[in-house]
Amino acid sequence: MSDHQEKPSIDVRTIPPRERHPRIFGMLGSLLPGTSMLITSDHDPRPLHYQLETNFPGQFGWDYLEEGPDVWRVEIGRMDEGGCECCCGSDH
Repeated sequence: MSDHQEKPSIDVRTIPPRERHPRIFGMLGSLLPGTSMLITSDHDPRPLHYQLETNFPGQFGWDYLEEGPDVWRVEIGRMDEGGCECCCGSDH
């Protein structure tokens, strides 16, 4: 998912907690397949990861770039379109 282009980013440490996930999901909705965004937080955003996997299974990748204890950074990328991620050649 990493490349050298400027990625959209959000630092949720400056956003009230109840506004964080809606803002992040708004940004994720604008990502094109194969692109990613960065999130900076003051805690492990694991609940966001669970919510993402529940609502959009298999559509996004998740990579920790920094894992606390004070700052957590995550790169979330929209998966490329074109079927499953397996090697079967199917378009399911």
